[in-house]
Amino acid sequence: MSFALEARGVTRRFGALAAVDGVSLALQQQRIHAVIGTNGAGKSTLVNLLSGELPLSAGQVLLHGQDISRWSQPRRAAAGLNRSYQRNNVFLPLSVRENCRLAAQARRPAPWKVWERAERCEYSNRIADEAMERCGLAAAGDRLAASLSHGQKRQLEVAMCLATQPRVVLLDEPLAGMGAEESQRMLALLRTLREDHAVLLIEHDMDAVFAVADTITVMVNGSVLASSLPEDVRRNPQVQHAYLGGEQEDADG
Repeated sequence: MSFALEARGVTRRFGALAAVDGVSLALQQQRIHAVIGTNGAGKSTLVNLLSGELPLSAGQVLLHGQDISRWSQPRRAAAGLNRSYQRNNVFLPLSVRENCRLAAQARRPAPWKVWERAERCEYSNRIADEAMERCGLAAAGDRLAASLSHGQKRQLEVAMCLATQPRVVLLDEPLAGMGAEESQRMLALLRTLREDHAVLLIEHDMDAVFAVADTITVMVNGSVLASSLPEDVRRNPQVQHAYLGGEQEDADG
């Protein structure tokens, strides 16, 4: 079977601490693969390793079968692997459209057009409009990002990710801090992303995870405790113990 993104024994050590310890998982196209675990389990560190923002201590990362373990984050993004962040990472003084247009331009830079105004770039405007439409922000294109609600800013971050035209999307807690109505909008967006992307979802909202995930991997102390279909994970006694046993939380998501 060919996988969109594959981690093989991925490890990241900080001194004597193994924040991620021999994690293996595989993402398929048109599937949502959720990674869950208490705070400190190593989930966000795993995303940083897969996206290229942290170097591996050991293991491999493959994108559509190609070893990208030593690729930089920009090179991985150019190859179709992109991510969102735990905290809003948008340009607040710019409009929604400008944020999306900048992301589109990063995917296809044109330094030789230094004298051409960015807003006249047909390609980046088209991609930005498509991303805004898909994320439910078409009517907010001229609004400053600073004026958006928290949920809309999360939608904008996903739109910016989509404007780079990725094939594989890594989403780090996209529902964090959202109310019920905003969460439902994000879940609807996640379901549409499944249609033409491989999606890795890091999320603490278990109701949301079980509502959209095709596969769930459970991490504990940097390692994989279980990885299977949602119902199998729900019934797994080790998973139940890990969550109900009140593991000590720390700063890492």
